[in-house]
Amino acid sequence: MRLAPLAFALLATLSCAQAAEPITLAQAMADPDWIGPPVEGGWWRWDGKAVQFLVKHPGETYRDTWQVALDGSAPVALDNAARADIEAGNLVYADDGSHSAFVRSGNVFVRDLRSGALIQLSRDNDTASHLQWSHEGGLVWVQGNAWYRWDGRSVGMAAQLKTEDAPGAAPRADDLRDRQLRLIATLRDDRARRDANRAQMEAMRKADPTRAPAPIYIGKGVDIADSALSPDGRWLLVVTSEKGADGGQGGKLPTYVTESGYEEFEDVRTRVGRNPPVPQRLWLAEVATGNVAELKLDRLPGIADDPLAALRKAAGKPAQTGNRAVQVGGLQWNTRGDNAAVMLRAVDNKDRWIASVDLAAATLQPRHRLHDPAWINWEFNDYGWLPDGKTLWYLSEESGYSHLYTLDGTRQTQLTDGPWETSQVSVSRDGSTFYFLCNRAAPIDYEVCKTPAQRNAVQEITALDGVEDFSLSPQGTALLVRHSSAYLPPQLSVVDVDGRRARQLTDTRTPAYKAHTWVQPQFVQVPSRHGAGTLWGKFYGPEKMEPGRKYPVVMFVHGAGYLQNVSARYPNYFREQMFHNLLVDEGYIVLDLDYRASQGYGRDWRTAIYRWMGKPELEDYLDGLDWLVANKQGDRDRAGIYGGSYGGFMTYVALFKAPGVFKAGAALRPVADWSQYNHEYTSNILNTPELDLEAYQRSSPIEFAAGLQDHLLIAHGMIDDNVFFKDSVMMTQKLIELRKDKWELAPYPLERHGFTHPDSWYDEYRRIHELFGRVLKP
Repeated sequence: MRLAPLAFALLATLSCAQAAEPITLAQAMADPDWIGPPVEGGWWRWDGKAVQFLVKHPGETYRDTWQVALDGSAPVALDNAARADIEAGNLVYADDGSHSAFVRSGNVFVRDLRSGALIQLSRDNDTASHLQWSHEGGLVWVQGNAWYRWDGRSVGMAAQLKTEDAPGAAPRADDLRDRQLRLIATLRDDRARRDANRAQMEAMRKADPTRAPAPIYIGKGVDIADSALSPDGRWLLVVTSEKGADGGQGGKLPTYVTESGYEEFEDVRTRVGRNPPVPQRLWLAEVATGNVAELKLDRLPGIADDPLAALRKAAGKPAQTGNRAVQVGGLQWNTRGDNAAVMLRAVDNKDRWIASVDLAAATLQPRHRLHDPAWINWEFNDYGWLPDGKTLWYLSEESGYSHLYTLDGTRQTQLTDGPWETSQVSVSRDGSTFYFLCNRAAPIDYEVCKTPAQRNAVQEITALDGVEDFSLSPQGTALLVRHSSAYLPPQLSVVDVDGRRARQLTDTRTPAYKAHTWVQPQFVQVPSRHGAGTLWGKFYGPEKMEPGRKYPVVMFVHGAGYLQNVSARYPNYFREQMFHNLLVDEGYIVLDLDYRASQGYGRDWRTAIYRWMGKPELEDYLDGLDWLVANKQGDRDRAGIYGGSYGGFMTYVALFKAPGVFKAGAALRPVADWSQYNHEYTSNILNTPELDLEAYQRSSPIEFAAGLQDHLLIAHGMIDDNVFFKDSVMMTQKLIELRKDKWELAPYPLERHGFTHPDSWYDEYRRIHELFGRVLKP
């Protein structure tokens, strides 16, 4: 594979560091502009001879657009005039490959791929979305609650939704009104004339092709959550929720350091269980007649089951009656407009259904059900139609790992299998080949793979190890691949679809960053003593270990719970990785584990924490410490642990549940009480506090804070709108009441969940560094 990295001209003038100079804390926590901006998004130019992409402008928050040709020339920044003629990263292609369409600055553009001519189809303050081509070459999209259609010549409104009762709709039964109409002839006559006039106007509208179609009235008691027009303009699927539905009591987040000089407050999310997501309903509308029919859920297998019945009974709660509430996760039409599919998820998130729509009968036809007694993954829910218009494809974890399936009628075909995960599916224009991300060789190694649409014959195309995402060229002959590695932020390469040639197009790193000699992470496999098999980790240590020396240990815990930090990609925690370099320079060894619940290891690994967050993960870190002592000369008596968000929560768990094992811990933006966190995440894992109090009590660190006996640093942004600062205030009060010592709280008044100011990053990690130096160093 031939690589030809090209440095950006705007970065070339930045000063070079001395190659031998170790990283300092100030440098590691500085504005990451000194590293060089990652490529944040890339897409093909219309002719396939160049690619365009975004990078952050140095010293600013906005993004610049760059272009690099495939002929080997250097990347160039595009000015405002040039940007008026570029694509955007959301291209959809016509079936015959003659045109592409995309949304840029909220509006719809169509490119003729034969001539390169660009046409703007909309100019609106509402952002366009849901672009789809018809088989005949028309294009539909939505802006606001209005759908539009381009037939190749002109744009017209295709359908308009209104949350009102239809004019002339029969009112609800009312004895007083009926009496008035029976007694007063003038009232009867006036109503008859209104009805006749309305019928005449509607007949004139239908007979006049120059007029916009009549609105489709959904009713005044609903809000529109989503809709999808068939590409031929005949049918409209509509998702609604009850108007004014109670979303639960939100919180108020105070800000103390403000421009106004006064305390300010912002509205923030609700807590778990108060209330669950608003149920949704699904409707089918015939555009020509305005007739609307509800698509009932009764046919969905298991829709009336109650997976939480035992918990409900134990908690003394009423039994469920009727069908479970659902939310609609996606609407998909084929390009001919004669087949539609919908994905629905139970609000309790124990079931996911894919159903097709019988347009003539206005009914749902169940096609696939995925049930999980823990919870349905929030990833791996891609699905769609193959170009033949009758075969569905979808991702499912039913085998224990996310894999690709097709469904033709009732015949299911599994196209990928094995102990690895399939994601980011893309279909070739002719429908013959699927392209997707895979980690077949090892959980840490992400490549682009492909397989024929008719059989399981998976082939890896790339050999880049850390693929982030990819897109097919307009001609379907090459892939634009965004990839990264341990010290290489995401960059772009072009790879032939047969995998024979690869060319790196960008290298946005600064000379100063490239001049450093970095500690390369060693990918290690730690055996689990708790039935989990193998734990993958990144070990940072000296190139040569000193015989007989015992090294102080720092263990890092990544955030998000369901996130993969042990991979060949550039880490989300790039600052922390530089901090680990500094620690190694000072004589520590560091282990970063993908504990149970991390992404990339299949369904059972993901759901190991169901109803008890913290237990399996702590077991994994204790196994990791044992491994360091046995294999890397780790000093068991000088071990520390730290992490942010979920990693902060796990730091609490480690210090409170295993006192004396970790002599120091830094809990950053940590969850103290899971009943304070959001519904969408927490209810999947712990259900709700009113149904599963036991799960919350044994998972929330504030319930077992009495176990603290070692050194603890709590650091938290005071305007964190994800994990509220309130969690750390509550933990502070709890530790005061428990009369604990050896702990401290560091609040950051102008920081949210992810810090943005270098001063705050530096102060936080200065405190962590000093804590470990004070407690763990000899």
